[in-house]
Amino acid sequence: MVIDVWMPLLVPLLAVPLVRLLADRLAPRPASWLLAATGALLSGCTMLALGLLTGAGVLRLGSVASAEHLSPLLLRRMSPTPLPLAWAAGIALAVAVGLAGWTLHRRITTLLLAAKTAPTRRGGLAVLPDDLPDAYAVPGRPGTVVVTTGMLRALDSREREVLLAHERAHLSGRHHWFTLVMDVAAVMHPALIALRAPLRYHLERWADESAADAVGDRRLAARAIARAALAGGRAGSGVAPAGTFSATAGPVPRRVAALLTAPAARRSRLLPGMAAALVACVALSGGGALDAATDLRGSMEAVEVHRHHRPETAGTVLAAARAGRAADVRQRTPSQIRLPSPARTQ
Repeated sequence: MVIDVWMPLLVPLLAVPLVRLLADRLAPRPASWLLAATGALLSGCTMLALGLLTGAGVLRLGSVASAEHLSPLLLRRMSPTPLPLAWAAGIALAVAVGLAGWTLHRRITTLLLAAKTAPTRRGGLAVLPDDLPDAYAVPGRPGTVVVTTGMLRALDSREREVLLAHERAHLSGRHHWFTLVMDVAAVMHPALIALRAPLRYHLERWADESAADAVGDRRLAARAIARAALAGGRAGSGVAPAGTFSATAGPVPRRVAALLTAPAARRSRLLPGMAAALVACVALSGGGALDAATDLRGSMEAVEVHRHHRPETAGTVLAAARAGRAADVRQRTPSQIRLPSPARTQ
């Protein structure tokens, strides 16, 4: 178990750079799904591994073993998890669960506050009277696109259409759920923090491509994103609340360059091999956690079998017979009855 349980803890160190390289060779939408799904799976396996290490150590405690009528000696032999390692895993598990709960609470509270404080909307669009150029999407049912008067003055009519289409793409794609999953996953394993920035970039690229398709002009979409970013940069920090998506976020020059490039399929000879390696990493992480869980369960079942099938002494059998429970004696199998030796009978 000790070897298998380390797989979910070490595999993310290899899988994270691999999934980043693979995402850069995919379209924005599948890249976003790949990053979020990989982060969720690897973080889940990490939590399972920490839980198994903690549980194996807890079972070896004398008080727990006696309460469950288990043998600490047999558990130590069948599941040799050192107690210091179990304590460290328990502390790491408690810290990760606490951080995950706090992150989830903070993100949901921020989104609810942004939706509550959003200005009056008309048809899903709210115009905020502010000279600072900014535009952002507030998730909800159905969600709100907020744009400031300063941003509307900085763009022409067609560029405004691109900007609004970009923000609506964030709402229709439920991009806030992607970032929520990744923010929670990142606190469960330190290596997964490196997936947060790539996910934000690919979500912005997803919205850029959706806006370009909506207006039918990639150069217009690139110009609108660039002018919006320049207007926001000249004015200083924007007014977008934390946790929302803004069209001026992320590496804007890289996004503009991608829009000016024809959306040809970027096939690579390394793509199948990288995909197979990533699948192998995720399978190794999940398989290690499941194998460790199976080993721990098998150890407990073996101890239970040993406890319920202890061979009984002849004195116990004779006492049962003298008490008139002959039927109980007949039901016992020969292997469960230890006959007295000839020396003792004499």
